Parts: sequence; C-alpha cells; structure tokens
Amino acid sequence: MRNPRHRFGLFCTLLVIIVATGVVAQTTSDRTYPIVDTGITSFYSDDSIINEPGTGDAFYGQDAHYTINPPRYTDNRDGTVTDEVTGLMWQQEMGNKVSFDDAFDVASASTLGGYADWRVPTLKELYSLILFTGLVSGERADEMFIDTDYFDQPIGDTSAGEREIDAQTWSATEYVGRTMRNDETVFGVNFVDGRIKGYPKFDPRTRSANRMYVRLVRGNESYGENRFIDNRDGTVSDLATGLQWQMADSGDGMTWEDALEYAEDLSLAGYSDWRLPNAKELQSIVDYTRSPQTTGSAALNPIFAISEIDDPDGDENYPYFWTSTTHQDGRNPYDAAVYLAFGEAQGEMNGRLLDVHGAGAQRSDPKTGRASRYPAFFGPQGDVQYVFNFVRAVRSLD
Repeated sequence: MRNPRHRFGLFCTLLVIIVATGVVAQTTSDRTYPIVDTGITSFYSDDSIINEPGTGDAFYGQDAHYTINPPRYTDNRDGTVTDEVTGLMWQQEMGNKVSFDDAFDVASASTLGGYADWRVPTLKELYSLILFTGLVSGERADEMFIDTDYFDQPIGDTSAGEREIDAQTWSATEYVGRTMRNDETVFGVNFVDGRIKGYPKFDPRTRSANRMYVRLVRGNESYGENRFIDNRDGTVSDLATGLQWQMADSGDGMTWEDALEYAEDLSLAGYSDWRLPNAKELQSIVDYTRSPQTTGSAALNPIFAISEIDDPDGDENYPYFWTSTTHQDGRNPYDAAVYLAFGEAQGEMNGRLLDVHGAGAQRSDPKTGRASRYPAFFGPQGDVQYVFNFVRAVRSLD
C-alpha cells in the first residue's frame, strides 16, 4: 500500500500542474458571475427576420442559436425582485430621477423589503438586466429592453421637453476618462433604447447636476468580477463566468455576417466550438478601470491582445467588436447589430472628433455596407460607424 503522504504529494503536484496550465475543474456553483441570456429567440439576416439558419448556412451562429442561462426572476411581493441566475436582488420601482451623488444617499437610506444593505449597482450588475427583445424607433419607445413583467421602466417626460428615450439609469461605475469637452462622466444603461453610454455628472450648459433614474441592488457582491487564467494556448478562461476567450482578436474588420462565419469556423487550442459572443458575454470582459486617456490602453485586461486602428483623424484608437446580438432600432429594426467599444466611443460634433460615450460603451452598427463609405458619422452626436468591426471569439467551458 502506498504511503498516504506520497499520495498527497502526488495530488499536490497534479494540482500545481492543473493550475499552471489553466485547466481547472469547476462546477457551475463556483461561477460567481453567470451571464444572463439576452432573451433573443428570433433569427435575422442583414435586414430582415429569417427562418433559423442551419449549420454552414449564412448567418449561422447568431444570438438565438445559443441560449445560455435564460432569465429567471422571482417577484418577492415586497417591492423587490430576485434574479435567480445572478443571485442579485433588485428594487422593482425606481421612483423619481436623482443626481449621481443623491443616488448613493437613496441607497444608504433604503430599508426596502426589510434590508439595509442596498447599493447603487455597478455597470456590470446593472447590465445583467438588459434584454435585447426590446424595440426602439429613434426617439420613440416601443418595447422596453428589460422584463416589464417584473420591473417598472418609465420613459422620458415629453410634456417637460424630454424625449421618450430620456430614461437612463445610473450605475456606480464612473468613467476613468472624460467625455465630450472634459466632462466628468458616469456609465449608465438605457433600458428604453438598449445602450450603454457615458453620461455627464453635470449639464454642460447649466452646470447643474444631471438627473437620471437609479435601481438599487443587493446581494452577490462578487458579481462582475472576472477571474481570468492564461491557458498558454492562445486562450483565456474566465472562471467567474464559465467562458473561454480567444486571447488575440481577428486582426481585421469585417461585416456582421462574416464575423459570424469567422467565429464558427475558428479552430483554436484543439476546440472547434467557438462562436461570436452575445452582447452581454462580450461586455463581461470590458475593464472599466482602463481607458486610452488614463492607462494608454483599451478598456481590456492586459491578459488579452488587441489590435489598434486609426480613427477618422488618423490617431490611434482601438476597434469596435461585433457581437452576435441584433439591436432592434430605427427605420429597419433588423439591420444593425450590437458592438462594444474597447477604445474611445467617438463622435464628430461641430467638426471635432470627441470621445462622446466612453471606452466600454455599447451601441450598434449597420451589419453591412460598402467599405468605401466607412467610417461614417451618424446621429445627433455624430457617432462613428465603422461597420467593418473586429471579432473576439468565445466558447463555453462546459
């Protein structure tokens, strides 16, 4: 019979090897940052709803092909809602708009549901609630980007001169850089138009405090914290989310259809089940402590490699990255897909190129177009549209 100490030594040696190579046995209960599915069940081409594509068909590999962690909520009948996927408990109704600073006073004073540990959610916590079954038509709200069976979601007060989409929600995540013309900025989620943007703390014209909604949260204080491992094979695992990532990116921009095909055809580290990440999966790897302005880097953990591009002024920036998620907005609600900006989310205003939304913003681009037309500028803030965006593929560790 072997000496027990010898068996224990072999176990320790094996454990060191496993950890060093990034091959870590893990159960789903170890995952403190599960990504809630986007809710999408429809299939899309560049400009329309289509029947489900089969393997190898055009547009195979989009969001609806992969349903992971479907949303599951419990109405606690006391003004709170529990997310059974994330373990977070949420305030059901938001009340009136408040300033960023006042949002924290609201949280510290709340005893909703008999709890006294409410907080303003981080951006990653808040974004866990977004669903891309929403629909918006420019400034007009149609279907909310949140489950209104469980959560209230007001729209802007048009009688007071607001647009219907002026219903943004504060997060606790301040942008480490500045937007526009040196504005102090906080990231928020708009559940009316389905976007992440950086919003100024103060109105640039009046210098009065900007006011937005706040939805308080409690529980699972580890939510949103990544646990990356370099697998030393060109991949990175996140043990918090249960996702494995392509360490490098595609190195070139491409249309949405080509991005789906690129990810589906990728063979890397002995795996062939790579795919284009959905919006919430890709947002999970944004590092909001970093930005080109403050760290001279993308908003991305340096364990990853990232390409550089020239912005429309010829200066260095980082690419937009496609997701598999269609964003239903505009005259044709099927012709745009979600991207994440890991560099400055720029726009051209009054002939000047600015970081208008912040590194880590989420918007959408047309799925296709003539390369000679892009980059182009769109909307009241002149958002830069690249259309030929980059790819970082993902697979599930299970």
